[in-house]
Amino acid sequence: MPRSSCNRISRRRLLKNAGTAGMGAAFALSDSFLRGGLESQWRSSVIAYLSGLVRSDGGYGWGDQPRSHLTPTFAVIGCHHLMGLSFKDSQKLAQFVRTHHPSSLKKLEQEQRIFDFQQIQSLVWLGEDVSSFRKQVLGWKAPLAYMRRYERHGYPVFQSESSVILCRKLLSIPVEDLPTSFFGYLVKRQRQNGSFNNTLTSDGGDGHVMNTWWGLRALDALGHRNALAEETVAWLRSCQLVDGGFTYQPNPKIAAVDDIAYTWAALRGLEQLGAAPSDPEACKRYLSSLWNTDGGFCDRAGWESNPVATYYALDCLRVLEYLDQPLIRPATSLNRTRGLPSNLKVFSIQIQNPGSGSPYEAVDLAQALKIHFWGAKNAQPGWIDRAQEVADQREVPLTFFTANEEYGTWLKVPGLGTYSHVSDIVAPSASEYGPSVAGQTAHSWSEFRENRIEPLLKAGGRLVWQFGENEELVRILLDDSIQRGGYAAISTFHFGNPDFTNSEPFLNRYRGQIPFVALQDAHGHESWWLSDMIAGFRTIFLARERTWKGWLQALENKWVVAVRHDAVSGFETWMHGGSDEVVDFVNDHSKDWQWWDNPEIQRPMVSIVAISADDEFEVSRPEAGVTLRIRCAWENTAHGRPKKPITELVRLQLDGDEIHAELVEVEPRSWRDPGDNYYQHHIPEPAPGLHRLVATVRRLDDRRLFERTTEFRVPKRAG
Repeated sequence: MPRSSCNRISRRRLLKNAGTAGMGAAFALSDSFLRGGLESQWRSSVIAYLSGLVRSDGGYGWGDQPRSHLTPTFAVIGCHHLMGLSFKDSQKLAQFVRTHHPSSLKKLEQEQRIFDFQQIQSLVWLGEDVSSFRKQVLGWKAPLAYMRRYERHGYPVFQSESSVILCRKLLSIPVEDLPTSFFGYLVKRQRQNGSFNNTLTSDGGDGHVMNTWWGLRALDALGHRNALAEETVAWLRSCQLVDGGFTYQPNPKIAAVDDIAYTWAALRGLEQLGAAPSDPEACKRYLSSLWNTDGGFCDRAGWESNPVATYYALDCLRVLEYLDQPLIRPATSLNRTRGLPSNLKVFSIQIQNPGSGSPYEAVDLAQALKIHFWGAKNAQPGWIDRAQEVADQREVPLTFFTANEEYGTWLKVPGLGTYSHVSDIVAPSASEYGPSVAGQTAHSWSEFRENRIEPLLKAGGRLVWQFGENEELVRILLDDSIQRGGYAAISTFHFGNPDFTNSEPFLNRYRGQIPFVALQDAHGHESWWLSDMIAGFRTIFLARERTWKGWLQALENKWVVAVRHDAVSGFETWMHGGSDEVVDFVNDHSKDWQWWDNPEIQRPMVSIVAISADDEFEVSRPEAGVTLRIRCAWENTAHGRPKKPITELVRLQLDGDEIHAELVEVEPRSWRDPGDNYYQHHIPEPAPGLHRLVATVRRLDDRRLFERTTEFRVPKRAG
């Protein structure tokens, strides 16, 4: 079987080659840095770590990703700036920064101005001219409301709107030219204790340390005196924990954890106000605990290194005047290579595939593409049972399960907002996982845990995080889930977003903590008309047996890999896995799941279904007799609409005789009613016994012929 190049080489080696190619001359060290001693040795290991993140396009990527991204590139440039390093090919790097806004992959549904700030700040650090951004920044006339279908009040994302003010400062645009709406937006979100957060102060809720730092930066950029400076210092100091790190607000009720981002925001805020933390020595020890043996820093002790955490840590050390001092790694070090059990197998799961339309075609697609678990999204009553019955009758190793998106569920987190798209569940099909909590009432996190998460967990179900651009909110919910259970997986590849880690890069910090999955999030009626999505990306997991228990164990052990290979990825292979060893295992067993360059696993080019009056979920269901329905393969839209034919029907034979089929074309009326295209042949009084139907189709691009056969039995008539 042909195998793609990414499968012939281990993931770790592939990334190492990508990182070291031409990297010997990437950094140039300043004379001050090269001057001696123990204090520079730990920084040399940091440089080696950062060097391994360079990619062939001139940018930098996350440690496990062969593709570059703006955010890790921004972080690496920031690290170089802090340590007095220069880039020998800074022009190539600058060109990457200019041309790789995350929207270059796909236009973002919600504009996020933090990325423009990362571009401009990176270029300023590189000594580049940034005047080309001036027109764009001047075009930002008011804070951008968040879409109300995602946040009930339309509150703009604070980090994004604060970036507007910071971008203007970097571009030397006079303060007097700032639209007054931005200043009003800012001051209305400062609490009486000096902190800032995403919602209006009048809505209640304490501040968030990251939003407080963004707010303080914005006030400073405006030259505005902070009348609550003393209160802000006291508030920031109160965020420090006994281990020396900082959490996001004093005594938070949920997710009261330390984090390098929170520590960085607190230290920078204190520095801005001319103050220091209550216990700087404990903070230095805390930062040392985040330094990993690969030379990078992590978000929390024991986690994987990443470039953003490394930038935050170095900047913290600068604030503490410790950047030129020896850094001592703790005596204990995390052993990240644990080894996998020898008896694991590879299985494939689709989350939120269609739960309506033809059960026959769902089973047909799953069998052809070797999908072992089909999560039916918001299925029609009885559909899962019928689809499972078809699979069992055909002896297809396939399990259908519930994978619902509970639309209309609202979650309120004080200070951050009221958000939807928070309740995506997976559960065994027959389990009692509790009623949906959707409705007009906004639930607190504690209410949501009690009324949705707890009954779901008791029933053997799990919660999947879909998306959210408000970084501060997402961090709290996912961190609490790590502590107490909750969201058991994070979506990456998606029907409407090529990769959520592209538009929400902060999700990468959870690698190794919460598994990444693909989310089909079907928005069409028929699985056949979503074949591009079903065949384009999926979730692979490791287990001993094909059981629901095996899937849950895979989630718990992070034996999960999300894979994308389709037109959206440019027919390159994109992967997100919990660890290198899991990704390597999956690649080593690619013949068991890979749906491209694999003659054993291929998308079917035609569907043929024999439909009787009992087949209630089938289009063209007859009142009597049997209707033969044939659907050719088409390219389809993300909402399940036939877009462009891939094959054409050449011949149809029933029991050896050629028959004629009528073409039925149903024009789309809306994205909810996407239309249809099929051939049908009705047999009013079929003869009892076994019948054989053969369809021959031809690909339109290369003229290859494909033949598909199905058999159906007509029972003897009573009497």
